[in-house]
Amino acid sequence: MRLFKFADELKIDFVKGRYLAFVVTGIMVLGSVGLLVTKGLNYGIDFSGGIMMEIQTPVLPDLSKMRSDLNGLGLGNISIQEFGTDRDVLIRVPEQAGGEDAQKHAIESIKASIDAEYTQADGVVEYRRSEYVGPQVGDELKKSGMWAFLLTVAGILGYIWYRFEWQFGVAAILTLVHDTTAVIGLFSLLWMNFDLGTLAAVLLVAGYSTNDTVIVFDRIRENRRKFKKMQMRDVINMSLNQTLARTLNTSFTTLLSLGALWLFGGEVIRDFVNAMIFGIVVGTYSSIYVASSSLLYFPFEDSKKRGDAPDDGEGDDTAEESVPA
Repeated sequence: MRLFKFADELKIDFVKGRYLAFVVTGIMVLGSVGLLVTKGLNYGIDFSGGIMMEIQTPVLPDLSKMRSDLNGLGLGNISIQEFGTDRDVLIRVPEQAGGEDAQKHAIESIKASIDAEYTQADGVVEYRRSEYVGPQVGDELKKSGMWAFLLTVAGILGYIWYRFEWQFGVAAILTLVHDTTAVIGLFSLLWMNFDLGTLAAVLLVAGYSTNDTVIVFDRIRENRRKFKKMQMRDVINMSLNQTLARTLNTSFTTLLSLGALWLFGGEVIRDFVNAMIFGIVVGTYSSIYVASSSLLYFPFEDSKKRGDAPDDGEGDDTAEESVPA
């Protein structure tokens, strides 16, 4: 079933709005870079080091009071999140100065505070995991995460470069930079926790956006071969209108799944889902405006034969032709 049947009849001039889209893109990219330079990222324990504890209380915990009690221990800004059942709690503590002994002392202090509040006659607090990530391990994970990001991006770009002409590859690079920078900038702006899980969300956004971009590029290439006299701007508009239903359907159904995760997944994956939701919206926007409109500024071998012009002049009569989606 098509959720957007009306898209088959649309003839939206997407290319006409490219200048406004480029301004929006510039604001997002420059703003994200500025935030990363001035504010940085709120690195999680995976990257910065620290203590992570998983516990299950015998009764439903009062997270506000638990957070207040633990922050009163003088161990820094402690993060507390629910996960799994209502009685499962994840506690993150910044790395303590003083080496391994200081980390052990911090763990014992937390256990003593929680036991005093939640140990009942009918049950005790269950400590499922208590682990310490040192700064050296954090640096190694940070390097591994960076390599994973670079290799993923290189693989995506290599595929597009091989699959299409070089102009499409450069346009894909611009789109990929736009999408990943915007998502990382969101983490800096909202000071969300950035760890290996959220890095995976950035890579998923890159893959999703590239998949959508490849669909549009494939239709543009197909229409360029079929309508050899049509100007490039008209080919792009036709292709975008033909793939619009598919783009909206895919984005909408993906957002439905992410909405369910946001509502019922709990705080542990909340930052991951936030990144995915924002990335899907940005990726859909970039595949329509950034990726496709960028092709107008690259030379193609048959540009002169088509009569392509750098200005915004009206296309020829062949632009009225249509190909079923």
